Amino acid sequence: MKKILIAGAVVIVLVAIVAAFVLFRNKGSEPKYRTDKIAKGDIITTVTATGTVNAVTTVLVGTQVSGTIKQLYVDFNSAVKKGQIIAQIDPALFDEQVAQAKANLLAAKANVEKAEASLVDAKRTRDRNAELFAKNLIARSDLDTADTNYETAKASVSAAKAQVAQTGAALRNAQTNLGYTRIVSPVDGTVVSRNVDVGQTVAASFQTPTLFTIAQDLTKMQIDTSVDEADIGKVKVGQDVEFTVDAYADITFRGKVGQVRIAPITVQNVVTYDVVVTVDNPDFKLKPGMTANVSIIVAEKKDILRIPNAALRFKPAEKTKTKQPQKGAGVWILENGKPKRLPVTVGISDGNFTELVGGELREGQDVIVEEAVAKTKGPASGPRMF
Repeated sequence: MKKILIAGAVVIVLVAIVAAFVLFRNKGSEPKYRTDKIAKGDIITTVTATGTVNAVTTVLVGTQVSGTIKQLYVDFNSAVKKGQIIAQIDPALFDEQVAQAKANLLAAKANVEKAEASLVDAKRTRDRNAELFAKNLIARSDLDTADTNYETAKASVSAAKAQVAQTGAALRNAQTNLGYTRIVSPVDGTVVSRNVDVGQTVAASFQTPTLFTIAQDLTKMQIDTSVDEADIGKVKVGQDVEFTVDAYADITFRGKVGQVRIAPITVQNVVTYDVVVTVDNPDFKLKPGMTANVSIIVAEKKDILRIPNAALRFKPAEKTKTKQPQKGAGVWILENGKPKRLPVTVGISDGNFTELVGGELREGQDVIVEEAVAKTKGPASGPRMF
């Protein structure tokens, strides 16, 4: 009998230990939630892109004649004025062409005088033969010959005058080519690049070689950015822009959207659009070719109720979900220790917070942003059985 009582007591103790373990384990595995408060703040929605800083107007200065560079009058970073000579091509060959064209013009004018003298002589001969023919002193054929010689002389004068016009045009062409040996700046600006040296031969046979690149006004710059097709609908002319460059990582520059170009740019099936950002550059910190990390501000609201985006993404574990409709945006709150979903109407977002437009949430109210199961402090396995 005593053994039976001892065995019964042992069984009761074991059952109590197992029940306590199960209760402890279930209590320790209950989900814990981390919450955050609904508060007011600012939200700025941006479209990010990268681009290249360029001068607003860049002029490529070339040459229309071939020859050897005899003199350079400017270098990199030189400030130039419109009409200022910046380089000289050796003009010796072109001087000779001008001299030859002048000589040809003088010869053509002399030929005009010669033709006019022949015309006068032909006219006298024709008139004299006409008088003789009227008196029946010469044959009709002689008069006809005199008439023909007169008309021929008239044509010779016209041809000689045309030759004068032709040689005059050749002279002007030679003089124009001579003028092209003086390379002048077409605009006021700054020399960004120089592509030739003294003694170098440039050939303008098929295409005009670029000798200099001149930026018209470096106090006004532009950034050519590539915006993805998914974001281009948000970008409008006049929107504010913030950007940084690697050269001044601690400075945030500002500009405005100046143009949204409608021409698509497709690279490996990725479609982007060129958005031009205009920037003031009074201190010349921005230089052509710099890479800019651009943020286009497409929406901005201040002192509004906002929800942490983690709360909008949160979904409780399957075992704690309640049968509530989950259409549209919503957040979860704790009600009597249990998660409850509240639908909300949201507005703009900056990636971290989203504007609260409508719903039952109020400022200061806690919303669930994360679920974490507390770790039990007991043993990982059940009690050892005797």
